Formats: sequence, C-alpha cells, structure tokens
Amino acid sequence: MTVVVQKYGGSSVADADRIKNAARRVGKAKDAGNQVVVVVSAMGDTTDDLIALAQQVTERPRDRELDVLLSTGELVSSTLLSMALENLGYKAVSLTGAQAGIQTDSAYSRARILRVDASRIISELERDNIVIVAGFQGVTHDMDITTLGRGGSDTTAVALAASLGAEVCQIYSDVEGVYTADPRLVPEAMNLKEIGYEEMLELASYGAKVLHPRAVELGQLYGVTIVVASSFSNRAGTTICKEASMEVRNKVRGIAHDTNVAKITVVGVPDHPGIAAAIFEPLAKENVSVDTIVQNASINNITDLTFTVARTDLPRAMSLMEPLLKSIEAKQCITDSTLAKVSIVGTGMQNTPGYAARMFRTLHEAGINIQLITTSEIRITCIISEDKVKDAVGALHKAFELEKA
Repeated sequence: MTVVVQKYGGSSVADADRIKNAARRVGKAKDAGNQVVVVVSAMGDTTDDLIALAQQVTERPRDRELDVLLSTGELVSSTLLSMALENLGYKAVSLTGAQAGIQTDSAYSRARILRVDASRIISELERDNIVIVAGFQGVTHDMDITTLGRGGSDTTAVALAASLGAEVCQIYSDVEGVYTADPRLVPEAMNLKEIGYEEMLELASYGAKVLHPRAVELGQLYGVTIVVASSFSNRAGTTICKEASMEVRNKVRGIAHDTNVAKITVVGVPDHPGIAAAIFEPLAKENVSVDTIVQNASINNITDLTFTVARTDLPRAMSLMEPLLKSIEAKQCITDSTLAKVSIVGTGMQNTPGYAARMFRTLHEAGINIQLITTSEIRITCIISEDKVKDAVGALHKAFELEKA
C-alpha cells in the first residue's frame, strides 16, 4: 500500500469543527487505499498562549521546561484528531514525537532532527491504524523532550515522509498554495501550480511563510514531493518537486518579504585580521543567525561593519556585541529595527543580465531607498524601510508581470 503523509497546521485544527473537517479529509485519503500518517500542529494560537502563560510565571523560563510545556499543544491536537477519526469509524492512534521515533539534538526550542526510527509507526500502519503524530517535537538521547522551533511541524512531516518512503507529503493550512507574492499585499498574486525545491527554499528562507525552509531542505535532500494546499477548499494547491516545467525557467517566479529584520553597524573597527571572527563567533555560539554583511572600504585602517539579524534576536545580539566593543577597539554599535527584506526569486535569473537593474529601477521609481543588497544565483534581496514593504512588493510584482504567471 502507498504511504501518504499529511500535515495540518494550527488554523486547520483550531476548534472542534475544524478537527472534524480534518478528520474527514484524512478519512478520504484512507478510503483511497493509502496508509496514512498525519502530523498536527497545536490548535490555533495555543503555542503563543503557552509562552505567555510561562512568562506570567517567570520572566526567564528554563529552556528545557519551556519545551516540555510547549510540546503539550500538539498532544492535544493529535489526541482529538484521533478521537474524531474513531468517531467516523476509522482505526487511529496518536503518538508523541518520542513515540514516533523522532530523535533530536539537545538544542532546546530549536532542536534539529538527527534520525527517525519509524518502527513504531510502521507497526501501527500494519495494524491498519491511521497514525497521528504530534508535530514540532522530538526527544534527545537522554529522553528529554525538545521542540523544533517555529514551523517545526512542517519539518516533522517531511522527515517522516522521507523515513517512510511516502509517495507525497501534503501540507494543509489556511492558504491554497504558494503564490507569486503575499496575496494580502498583492490581490493580483497568482497561485503557482508547481515550483522547484531551489526556488521554494529561497522564497521560504526570505519571508514566504507557507512552508518552513528546513522542511524544503529535507524534501530536496530526500526527493520528497511536497504539496501545499488549503484544508478549507478542494483546490489542488502547489506541488514542490525536483523540476518545475521548462516554461517557467525564464522569469522571476515569486516575491518574498520579511519584516523580522534588524541592522547592526559596528562603527570604527580596526581593519586587521581576526576582527570579523571576533565579532561573528560569539553570535554563532549563541545561535544568532547573521544574514547580510557589508564592510565599508578602509580609511586609515579603520572601517565600519554592518550586518543584519532577525529583529527578535536583536536584544541577544546586542548583549553579546556591547562587551566586545572594547576588546576589538571599536567606537560604538548603532542599531535599526525598522527594516525589512524584499526579494525576487527565480531560476531565470541565473546567468541572465537585467533582473537586478530592473529591480533597482522599480524601487527607485516607487520612491523606495535601498539600504543593503544581498544575492544568490537565483535571488536578489534588498533591505528597505519596513513601512515601504507593501509598495515595494506591489511595484515589483507589476514590473516582472507576475500576474501573468
């Protein structure tokens, strides 16, 4: 029998009626002759509510205890979905991440999956059960519960699909697939029928919230076909696979934006070997991810170094930077937390001139100043003022004619 993995996001299991709706969808997949494994997120805003509750108890909850607390949200969803399926006449069993064999490292709140021992899941499937797995969580070698970070249920689903050799991993949420831009900002945005892993990874990494980047990475590594669709409609959604059709390789495929951006400028840095390592090694050790890095030309062996981090990481980054200023003989740190990224993504940009110029001209004509620029082979990203994001995305969508996608 074919194995199908489905994942239902928080909005898809937000209340009893939506859980029943998800159960009906799962039942249809089972009736089609498949063995079905389902991964669920916590109901609605449960994770945020649990974080807020913990902070009412203590300003600094210990990471280990917070992970144990947050993991309970997915347990509620998985057990309720199992009950809903049994009420419809299906055999179902709910499993925690640990019971499902998801083994992780010990980086609490941001753990990474080391391996999946799918033997328990396979055993339950052989008993003709639909298996409901609590997403977003795993267990360390020492049997401590960990969580995988925001979007971790996507990663759980793709990891299970890879381990089980599933035919497809279906990611259900409240959006109908991958769009050329955020339809909340651009009503004309088009739903893409398919997109390649490489383009999807760039879109997800630079702001598209429809799928977590780590899930795309796993899908690409293990060749898992991923379908992103809505649990509230019957539209086919978007297929993420190894190759998108040849016709779409000659243009920009989508526009991503991200408002979780902050800039740090280290002013008056001596320009000599070892300074960059002294700045970025402490950030790396504390898992503060650095994105764009720009160093000005040196004048009299003194330079300025600018880099961006997630806005949510800014306080932690500054707590590391301020003690460093004296040791690296820098003058000061200046921050700006009112920024955003806007990116164009498409394999058509590889070895083809003109895309960067058109992007920069479009932003200029819209009166939008570019503060920093970063690129990959298939992506160009500009750091701009946060209050200009909607204008930027709309102007770029029009300039690259993505409404004709």
